[in-house]
Amino acid sequence: QVRLVESGGGLVQAGGSLRLTCVASGHMITPYAMGWFRQAPGKIREFVAGINWSGSTTDYRSSVKGRFTISRDNAKNTVYLQMNSLKPEDTAVYFCVAGTRVPALGGTDDYWGQGTQVTVAS
Repeated sequence: QVRLVESGGGLVQAGGSLRLTCVASGHMITPYAMGWFRQAPGKIREFVAGINWSGSTTDYRSSVKGRFTISRDNAKNTVYLQMNSLKPEDTAVYFCVAGTRVPALGGTDDYWGQGTQVTVAS
């Protein structure tokens, strides 16, 4: 069982930056692909970024490419999402997820955190 706890969300002005952190407990994250999803009010949850177990491969949704960077520190059992040049449309609850493969992240069998709110003011 992997427990994931996100932090780092908050209120920021458009153009600003935030760094989200996801700390895992209960099991080392080394075997897992890790990722971030987000859900805005009234919208479905969507993939934001993913990273494979070693950190050698990453993937992003097109709207965040060049602005967001996902990284991981397996020794610290932690995953990060650096978000720069934030836009009001990035406003959402951001969730950390652990799964088997980056392309398959987001399934019901994956481990999910409780989420952290990110609000970008225009």
